[in-house]
Amino acid sequence: MKLTIKEKASYGLGAVGKDMVYMLSASYILYYYQDILGVSAITMGIILLIARVFDAFNDPIMGIIVAKTRTRFGRFRPWLMIGTITNAIILYFMFAAPPSLDSNGLVAYAAITYILWGITYTMMDIPYWSMIPAFTEGGTEREGLTTLARSCAGVGSAIITVITMICVHALGGGNERAGFRWFALIVAIIFVIAITLTCTTIREKSTVNVDSPSVSQMFKALLSNDQAMVVVITIVLINCALYITSNLLIYFFKYDFGGDTWYNSYTLFNTFGGAIQILSMMLFFPFMRKVLTTTQVFFTGMTMAITGYATLLVLMICNINNILVLFIPGFLVFTAFGLLTVLTTVFLANTVDYGELKNSRRDESVIFSMQTFVVKLASGVSALIASICLSVFNISDNTDNVVASASFSSVLGLRMTMTLLPIVGFVIALLVFKKKFILTEAMVNSITMELKERK
Repeated sequence: MKLTIKEKASYGLGAVGKDMVYMLSASYILYYYQDILGVSAITMGIILLIARVFDAFNDPIMGIIVAKTRTRFGRFRPWLMIGTITNAIILYFMFAAPPSLDSNGLVAYAAITYILWGITYTMMDIPYWSMIPAFTEGGTEREGLTTLARSCAGVGSAIITVITMICVHALGGGNERAGFRWFALIVAIIFVIAITLTCTTIREKSTVNVDSPSVSQMFKALLSNDQAMVVVITIVLINCALYITSNLLIYFFKYDFGGDTWYNSYTLFNTFGGAIQILSMMLFFPFMRKVLTTTQVFFTGMTMAITGYATLLVLMICNINNILVLFIPGFLVFTAFGLLTVLTTVFLANTVDYGELKNSRRDESVIFSMQTFVVKLASGVSALIASICLSVFNISDNTDNVVASASFSSVLGLRMTMTLLPIVGFVIALLVFKKKFILTEAMVNSITMELKERK
């Protein structure tokens, strides 16, 4: 039975709320604690990385828990709802650090809340993406739902990217600390409402009952699925590159682009980028799929990303700070991000069927727990790199001045970190994918047919 419009819409709405929460944490947690509250950039980078390393154990374990779950509400929805409610609560407290805390207290508070946020996000994220193979068939239906969900996730990310600083300034009356607290509360409420609608609408349709693996069997299954590992490595490299930029973009506009209304330029750029990213997923990707295979679209997106970063580097070297000119590399990078976001999830979903054919078991939760982990790992690594950049190049955290400023050497270091490192990451990802990935559309269709014959 095909998915209804209501089911598709409710699943997509959940992605909007889910990625609003993720983007708020991924893009602004370093800025909140380092630039607003004055916590050492290196300290914050270490905290973020340690939290992600902890998730190396937390995510696969959550995958096992989901796989073992048997309730009248299904395997996925109970954890999806529990994780959402707890994560929303933690999100608010993460951006509501008590004013009475001293520097050591802030470090402890940031570490505890961020680790708890990661744990609860895993509780929700793994079952959300694991549901795709459980209630869709391989091929067109799965790719269509994945495209929709990733497009909606892009909408959620874009919303946060576009409105955060405007809302923070408006809600806080110019006080960024208060503004972030109120904004986090609003986002948390939207998140709970969105996922509640998802849980009350979606039903599992074809979950295969298998014995749940042990931890050792879990990692063995992951290592034995060579295509899943290729996609995972690609996701890590792509997201590291993009998150380095997203973590430092606000500093670029505040200390390099400058001006007492820097956040207006920052918001304008993000509005443009967010719109392009959404168009990329909803319009560009379907259009390109009519004439290109998924792998061809992937190589196109990778080429656009590398070209975009190279163009941005040239513009920075030439000291061009016209916001309209920055739209040129912005268009290339945001378009690529939209395409690659959809494609990596499609590729990962296809590795579930590949793993079943190769290993005679479906490991939806195992595979998608890996996606959750690597995306968060990329976030942690990029945050550490960004924090090292801020510390080494002495990017000022003095927010008392109306117009923030930094030395030329600081700005130069910021520019190089934002562009050269992402280019290296994309090139390596491109080479790995080209050499190792074999799940073409023809092969995916063949696998789907063979699995149907087995059943």
